[in-house]
Amino acid sequence: MNQIPMTIRGAEKLREELEELKNVKRPRIIASIAEAREHGDLKENAEYHAAREEQGFCEGRIQEIEAKLSNAQVIDVTKLPNTGRVIFGATVKILNLDNDETSTWRIVGDDEADFKQNLISVNSPIARGLIGKEQDDVVVIKTPGGDVEYEILAVEYL
Repeated sequence: MNQIPMTIRGAEKLREELEELKNVKRPRIIASIAEAREHGDLKENAEYHAAREEQGFCEGRIQEIEAKLSNAQVIDVTKLPNTGRVIFGATVKILNLDNDETSTWRIVGDDEADFKQNLISVNSPIARGLIGKEQDDVVVIKTPGGDVEYEILAVEYL
C-alpha cells in the first residue's frame, strides 16, 4: 500500500479517535449486545441487531485507522527550513487576481481536510496547483467555474 502523507496533528487526531473507539465505544457496544441478548429471541430483537450493526461499523473504522496509521508518512514542516516553496503541510496565503480576495490555506492529508477551518487536501485542485510553487509566483488553478489566477503572497511552515 502507498504511504499516506499526514501532518503531526492529523496523526494525533487519528490516534485519539482510535483510542476512543477501542477503549470507550467498543466496550459500550459489547455491553449493549450482552444486554440485548438477555431480552430473549435474537431473530426479532431490534436492539441486538442495531448493536451488532454498530459493532461492525466500529470494527471497520478501527481497521481503517490502523491501516492508515501503519502506512502514514508523518511530515513535520516546522522542522524543515522555510525556502518559500509550497510543500505538504505549508500554510499558504494567496491573492485571487480576478477579485482581489485573499485567503489562507494549510495543505494537509485527505483525512485532515476541513474547508471551514481552511485545511485543504493535498489532492485538491488548489493544493495541486500550489505545490512546488514559490512565494510571489502567479499560478493558474483550474476550477469548475474556469481558470483562476492566484498570486502566492506568503508561505509559512507552521
